[in-house]
Amino acid sequence: GDETRQRVKFTDDRVCKSHLLDCCPHDILAGTRMDLGECTKIHDLALRADYEIASKERDLFFELDAMDHLESFIAECDRRTELAKKRLAETQEEISAEVSAKAEKVHELNEDIGKLLAKAEQLGAEGNVDESQKILMEVEKVRAKKKEAEEEYRNSMPASSFQQQKLRVCEVCSAYLGKLHLGFIQIREKLDQLRKTVAEKQEKRNQDRLRRREEREREERMGRR
Repeated sequence: GDETRQRVKFTDDRVCKSHLLDCCPHDILAGTRMDLGECTKIHDLALRADYEIASKERDLFFELDAMDHLESFIAECDRRTELAKKRLAETQEEISAEVSAKAEKVHELNEDIGKLLAKAEQLGAEGNVDESQKILMEVEKVRAKKKEAEEEYRNSMPASSFQQQKLRVCEVCSAYLGKLHLGFIQIREKLDQLRKTVAEKQEKRNQDRLRRREEREREERMGRR
């Protein structure tokens, strides 16, 4: 019942050419976590049907408009991919630094235990038994701290391995693996197909122009004769 829409033809600039070619990201990603909402241009299945009929009679070359649309969308997606990969690398560096710090703490406590035992042994050899016993009691406290530090270190390892192996940025959809994957694969495949179609049609146009120019030149030569 929309009178404005009824007056619109599929050739109108307000009509989404990507929708006519069934490759608009707003359609493909609808209902996903990255739902783009309604497209700013008109989407209408009746107009798509009109286009499909008309395109059989003449080449409208709407593939170029759709290709520009998808290239712009994918370029923005690739930009987000690089940012996500950078953030992920920084996160992994922080995790690695944290694990290294915990390992260093265990190493330091182990060294402290060694120094204290050496001191207790020296005091015992000198006959200072009471001081030696005090040092040995201190050793037990440090050993308890070392045990806690070792536990913290062990607990940090699985998380680090998980981060390294699982949190890999997807090159297709710029999200972590599995997110929006099929929709973005479809968009990228459509873009590759459009690029191929546009290149073929441009080549055909160039050949047609060259053939017409050669025919005109041949006619001109015949006329001069």
